[in-house]
Amino acid sequence: MRKEGRPMLKVLDPPAVRRWSRHCAAALGRARAEIDALNVFPVPDGDTGTNLHLTILSAAEAVDALPGDADAGATWEALTRGALLGARGNSGVIVSQAVRGLGEVLGRAQGGGADLRDGLTRAAQMARAAVARPVEGTVLSVLSAAAHAVRDAPDDLTEVACRAADEARRALRRTTGQLGVLSRNGVVDAGAAGLVIVLESLAEVVTEAYSERHEVPAPARRIAPEELGRRDAGGPGYEVMYLLDAGAHEVDRLRGELDALGDSLVIVGGEGLWNVHVHVHDAGAAIEAGLRAGRPHRIRVTYLGGRPHEPGPARGVVAVAAGDGLAALFREAGAVVVRREPGSAPAAAALLRAVREAGTEVAVLPNDAAVHDVAVAAAEIAREEGVTVSVLPTRASVQGLAALAVHDPLRRFDDDIVAMTDAAGHTRHGHVWVADREAMTSAGICRPGDVLGVVDGEVALIGADLAATAVEVVRRLVSGGSEMVTIVTGAGAPEGLLRAVRDHLERVRPDLEIVVYEGGQGGYPLLIGVE
Repeated sequence: MRKEGRPMLKVLDPPAVRRWSRHCAAALGRARAEIDALNVFPVPDGDTGTNLHLTILSAAEAVDALPGDADAGATWEALTRGALLGARGNSGVIVSQAVRGLGEVLGRAQGGGADLRDGLTRAAQMARAAVARPVEGTVLSVLSAAAHAVRDAPDDLTEVACRAADEARRALRRTTGQLGVLSRNGVVDAGAAGLVIVLESLAEVVTEAYSERHEVPAPARRIAPEELGRRDAGGPGYEVMYLLDAGAHEVDRLRGELDALGDSLVIVGGEGLWNVHVHVHDAGAAIEAGLRAGRPHRIRVTYLGGRPHEPGPARGVVAVAAGDGLAALFREAGAVVVRREPGSAPAAAALLRAVREAGTEVAVLPNDAAVHDVAVAAAEIAREEGVTVSVLPTRASVQGLAALAVHDPLRRFDDDIVAMTDAAGHTRHGHVWVADREAMTSAGICRPGDVLGVVDGEVALIGADLAATAVEVVRRLVSGGSEMVTIVTGAGAPEGLLRAVRDHLERVRPDLEIVVYEGGQGGYPLLIGVE
């Protein structure tokens, strides 16, 4: 596709990378629907073109946010990170890794023909390594063909860019005969068609010869809309994607876990930030594997086909409880309860079952900061099944009790969520517990046997006496505007602990309403909420 008689770039400098990212995003946007229509592998969900467009658009926007004088390192770093953060779908994640491979070489080089040649080789290697079970006749095949075609190309940027684009176009046509599902449907691979546009856009920027549209081979037959989304009933039912903060060792272990759970596994990234994509039967298990590996966020779960779960009727609340007494309190207030042990989070599958049982519009009360991510994961799955779910930011059981106290199933769901969130947010919370090991806290170093007083989630004081520490926690929680104090006693709370707190409150604030519950929670002798 070399255009004679036009100015040619000698190096792919930062301004050229910026132009390429914009031009590529625009070209994919124009071809999005045509690429979507080719999408039959790995899942016939008709969104590959959309996913690739959004992936490259994210990369382009990241580069556009840089100052105009950004150097090559900063430009490629932004492009790479933008693609990683914005990667969607199987092909989008793979292409984001190809961009990363280019960036690893070109971000440290002048950007000449030899550098692009090395970058394409690195891109093909990294993209293939990111896929747990590579399949030929896909974006991987086309990328490898493009990299192979330029191995012996002269050190000329135009020659390398144009040769790679031309060979990618030829390799795209071959994909139909390389993969059975493509042959049966008379299509080329959708992800590979998008990659061809990525490489052709690069060649156009280098040659300064831009095309209004890029050819996308039409299917040999029209694929009916009802066929999109249809898949083997025995195949995985969910696409799970999330960003993950984790080390390389933890990600290696995660690869093994997810590979055993499903297929279409791709993990890309590095330096502590990864993008994870997998198709599985059990979305909760895939997310829990991520939680064991590090911190998953931006979790997306997509239902891939078949008939979703039919949820129970109407409005409901799910509450997580760490003690039998707390569980009974939440149940009496009408919530579906998920039990957990102190210091641990319940399984996402248990939370998902509870959401399904609760109804079609469900508020989830995690009641602990450590439970929040698991609750969000379960909510993502339930939403794909047609349930409206909101996870409230309750960080303590007393906040959950306050939220549930104002729950009104006759209100509009959004209004109910606002009221519950407001009640929880106006409830300060604290607790006391006895340290079982030496540790650094926000109040200093604690040692086994020390009593820790926690105020609004932070260790505020270290004491020697349980009752005295509890009284001090209450003193710090109560303010002039406080109206009610809720005290929840734990399993094995020492005799006299509750009395010490009540005596203090009755002496200094006789106007306060005091409510006491037996929570039965382990580990925390006293939970305190102040509204």
